[in-house]
Parts: sequence; structure tokens; C-alpha cells
Amino acid sequence: MKLEIKSLSKTYPNGIQALKNVSLSIPKGMFGLLGPNGAGKSTLMRTIATLQEVDEGFIHLNGLDVLKDKMKVRQMLGYLPQDFGVYPEVTAEQMLNHIALLKGIADKKERRETVKYVLQQTNLYDARKRRLGGYSGGMRQRFGIAQALIGNPQLIIVDEPTAGLDPEGRRRFHNLLSEISENIIVILSTHIVDDVEQLCSQVAIINAGEILLTSKPEEAIKDLEGIVWEKIIEKQDYDNYRSQYQIVLTRLFAGNMLIHVRSERQPDGFSKVMPDLEDVYFTTIQNKSVATPNLDYSRVEIGADERHDR
Repeated sequence: MKLEIKSLSKTYPNGIQALKNVSLSIPKGMFGLLGPNGAGKSTLMRTIATLQEVDEGFIHLNGLDVLKDKMKVRQMLGYLPQDFGVYPEVTAEQMLNHIALLKGIADKKERRETVKYVLQQTNLYDARKRRLGGYSGGMRQRFGIAQALIGNPQLIIVDEPTAGLDPEGRRRFHNLLSEISENIIVILSTHIVDDVEQLCSQVAIINAGEILLTSKPEEAIKDLEGIVWEKIIEKQDYDNYRSQYQIVLTRLFAGNMLIHVRSERQPDGFSKVMPDLEDVYFTTIQNKSVATPNLDYSRVEIGADERHDR
């Protein structure tokens, strides 16, 4: 099972080029698509999900032409979009039964067994009779995965799935995604670096519609070993350090700022730090992005945990 994306380009009527010659090869397992808001992630996910046309390029899923054989692809596809609405007065069981019917499961017994299976797999079986309007945010996300699992999909797309979840909800969702990705393709589209670092065996970084990097996370991190340094500074000194060094990222720390810089030699007063995927992300955006060259990406916070005690 492999998803091949080749030379995708998309320009909206307002002139915004959402995708620029995007090419990716996505194997079985969990694949992370990482980028800031507005980078083109959702456009790419909607295109793969057969919900949007492109100007150029093609997508093949195990020999199927995704852009032409839409109905066949939809039978193999599970999709959890970023904005996932529910009918608040309908129970989870009723809604999943309806979705199973829409996906072509006509036999009543098979449909009932399918609904039971996905409810159990997402730990929602005991809440199956509850109205969706009474579900918590984490339960709604798990319900979103439940509906995506109906029909035994070979490709599942989840777009910003952990946005708004508390740490415990994120952990449960991570475990669920890891489990379902063992035998199928799962594409995780997000701006939260930690989610990708913890879950994905491969990652692509996208910005301004362009793929800037594709790699295994550990290989991308290894490329930065020995050239990332950290120091705690006072906030008022930030601009001075910025003028002297390539600041990769910043975090607040005890009222001051913890900064990471990239340098081939150890800067005065800095300590060596083991890089992580956040360092890779910001370095890649800074070095290769051409969308907004004057934007200081080191000030952007993108879902990092409070990991100040490295």
C-alpha cells in the first residue's frame, strides 16, 4: 500500500497559490504533514480526500487514480477534517449506523457489527446511546475517528486532530492513531510538532504550498546534532541576540527567554543542546521558506509542551 503524489499545483481564484508542485511518496504507517497555519496542509488533505480539484498533477493510491476514480477511492478512505461537525441531538450509534449505510453497508446485521466494532475500538461503546451534543471535545475527536474507520479504509486522513484537546485527551488520541496505523496509511496533518515527533515514522514539512523537507524525524534531527545551542536571556536582550545569531526558536522560561541558536561553533555563554523536531521545523522554515521572508518564525509558538528542563 502506497500513496504517490506527483507535481500537484493549485491556485485559488483570489490568486493564492495553495500548492506548488507538491510531490510525496507515502508508505503504510503514520506519516506526518507539518506546517504553520495557512501552509497548504488542508488544501492537500482535501485534494487527497477527493473533495477538491487541482490545476496540475496526479495522485495514485495502489494503482487507483485518486483524481479520476473518486468513488472507488472513497470506498477505501476515512477522513477526519479539521472542522468536524456533529448533529447534537443524534446518538453516536445512530449517526454511525447512518454513515455505514452511506458507505454502502446495506446488510443490517453487518452494519450493526461494524458500528459496534468501531465504537469499541475508539472506547465509545459505553457512551453509544448518548447524544453527540453531550460529548466532550476528546470524545468528539474519537467519534470522528470512529466514523473514519467505517468501511475498513486503507487510507485515513486526520487534519489537526488534537487541536483543543487537553494533555490526557491527546495521549489517548495518540494511542488510538498508533494502533490503527499498523496496517494502513494514516496521514496526520498538523501544526503541532510534538504530535508528529511522537507518532510518525516519516514527516514532510510544508510552507506556502511548497514541500520544504521530507525525512524520517530521527534523521532530520541527527543532521542538527552539534550545531544547536541554548541560553536563557532576558526579554529585553532578544533583539541584540537576534542581530548576532540565527535564532532557531524561543520559549518563555521563568519570566525570561530560552533561545536556541544554530551555529557551527559554540557561541559565548551558550550550552550545547540535543536538537529535536521543533529545531528541525523552525530551521527548515527559516532556511527554505520564500513565502514571508520578513517573518520572525523564532517567535512563533506551535504547540510545544512546556519542555524547559532539558
